Amino acid sequence: MALKAIIFDVDGTLANTEHDVHLKAFNEAFDFFELDWYWDSELYGELLSVSGGKERLSHFIQKYNPKLTSPLTKDDIAKIHKKKTDIFINKITDGYISLRVGVERLINDALDNHLRLAIATTTSYENVKAILVSALGEEALNNFEIIAAGDIVDKKKPSPEIYNYVLEKMNLNANECIAIEDSEIGFNSSSAAGLRTLITVSEYTMTKNFEGALVVLDHLGEESQPFWIINGPLSSHTMVSVDYIKELYECTR
Repeated sequence: MALKAIIFDVDGTLANTEHDVHLKAFNEAFDFFELDWYWDSELYGELLSVSGGKERLSHFIQKYNPKLTSPLTKDDIAKIHKKKTDIFINKITDGYISLRVGVERLINDALDNHLRLAIATTTSYENVKAILVSALGEEALNNFEIIAAGDIVDKKKPSPEIYNYVLEKMNLNANECIAIEDSEIGFNSSSAAGLRTLITVSEYTMTKNFEGALVVLDHLGEESQPFWIINGPLSSHTMVSVDYIKELYECTR
């Protein structure tokens, strides 16, 4: 079968949002609700083992037993997360972040080559929309046939549900697609769905296990900023293009 689609993750893949925006937004939300909590970079790196903001908050409360005047309900956690999302979107709208190296170029290259595009992420649709519109304009949303985000499925990554949902909606088989991920959780999710996966590591995922990935890179690359192959077959390519992806795809058929 020929390659027909590329499915992108968002946080850490399209943009380095985890440390620069999500973490700061969580801490500002804690301040807003007068919670005596502070997540530093090291703690947040550990909390990223749990996907989903509300789930991450629940995990933090259960594992670290932070100081509380009264127990938090699910509604309380949802309110904290909603405030965090509002802060995140405001930061993105204000131009707080840009896309990772090579992302915009690869999206355009894929569209020029008539590949179908989709997104599979645990972050909310509102967050995805804010990132795409801020970086690429309102029309960018139309470039993605499916944007599967947030609570659209019951089980979040590393469950394969979000990828299976995308494949079903696009009426594609896993072996007709490539996934692009940055995290071990995301890689486990895409792999469990049967997808070949290209990894571009981010700040929090450089030391994770990506055994079985098509290739592990530091980023997607540009002519003036070539990628570095961390693990995978040597190549004369210096940036991830449709041609390079097709070469990787064909090598694993």
